[in-house]
Amino acid sequence: MKTNVLGIQFDNLTREEARQAGGELLRGSDFHYVVTPNPEFLLAAEKDLEFQKILNRADLVLPDGIGVVYSAKILGTPLKERVAGFDFACDMLEELNEMGGRLYLLGAKPGVAEEAAARIVEKHPKIVICGTHDGYFQESDPVAREVAAAQPDLLFVCLGAPKQEKWIARFGLLTGAKLAIGLGGALDVFAGNVERAPEKWQKMGMEWAYRLSREPKRFGRMAKLPLVLVKAAGQRITGRRRPGVL
Repeated sequence: MKTNVLGIQFDNLTREEARQAGGELLRGSDFHYVVTPNPEFLLAAEKDLEFQKILNRADLVLPDGIGVVYSAKILGTPLKERVAGFDFACDMLEELNEMGGRLYLLGAKPGVAEEAAARIVEKHPKIVICGTHDGYFQESDPVAREVAAAQPDLLFVCLGAPKQEKWIARFGLLTGAKLAIGLGGALDVFAGNVERAPEKWQKMGMEWAYRLSREPKRFGRMAKLPLVLVKAAGQRITGRRRPGVL
């Protein structure tokens, strides 16, 4: 069941339900992709209809930011819970490990994907790292061909939004992957370069505040959280629900 939050059609799932759904996609025979919108995505998609269309056509649309969850509640259509993109990625790694499947990591600065791969394999020894590539490339076609040659089952695309989602929409099917996920800065976390908020902060929905305390330069981005809530409140008051572009 889909829940419309400011034009984006979210899947109303718990983390465990998302894992089960993702695991089925990963074990399927066709290409699928997952997106994890946060408040920044919602604001960007409002002005970029191509981006909005790509988000709404994803096989799974998971609410990464607590601002999305709050907005849904304000609109009177609450979501079950926040499903962080990083958490979903971890769940898919566990599923891939059970399969003994192949993983390709695309994105971040040179050397980060390789370090992330090494740490992932330490924890999930049955996963085969079939390739890595940094996110600093000019031409996408050669990269897509390289990914396809590696024959991944699972593909993490970490180029930042909306670039990563547009890359997946254009090249995902060509890569031959069963499941592609846009994951922003996740490779830096997997590599140990960036620390996630402690679990208690995550459970309180305050991961954004923890990151802001560690990275004050993110203030401009975090300021978009209340703007999304204001938009949701305005929509609730007027009674007009913005349709998602499919």
